[in-house]
Amino acid sequence: MPPGKLLLLVEDELLIAHALEDGLHEAGFEIRVSHDGASAAQILEENPAQFSALLTDIRLPKGGPDGFDLAHRARELSPTMAVVYMSGDSAIEWSSKGVPKSIMLQKPFAIAQLVTAVSNLLNDLGSPI
Repeated sequence: MPPGKLLLLVEDELLIAHALEDGLHEAGFEIRVSHDGASAAQILEENPAQFSALLTDIRLPKGGPDGFDLAHRARELSPTMAVVYMSGDSAIEWSSKGVPKSIMLQKPFAIAQLVTAVSNLLNDLGSPI
């Protein structure tokens, strides 16, 4: 697999996760999916360097980190990791809780918007975060 193509998708709504995964695969990305913050955090801790981007819902099931917490941890582990937040109701918090140089997509959005957001962030990886 070419570098820069493996993404960690964190989405607790199964139908949304499947649709996003299919669309991202069609765009040429490899995806690892997690449905809650705790398992996503564990996946990140195991080998953060394998992921070029974290695509995360903000509100995740209780008992684990939310999307903001995941993104901050991802950037601690891999400072250049691209981050795309997705939310139906938490977009207003992005400016105060989100990591720098991230993108916020308000649900519902088109898969093309997600592909564009990820691609733009990955193209900008060379610039300091």
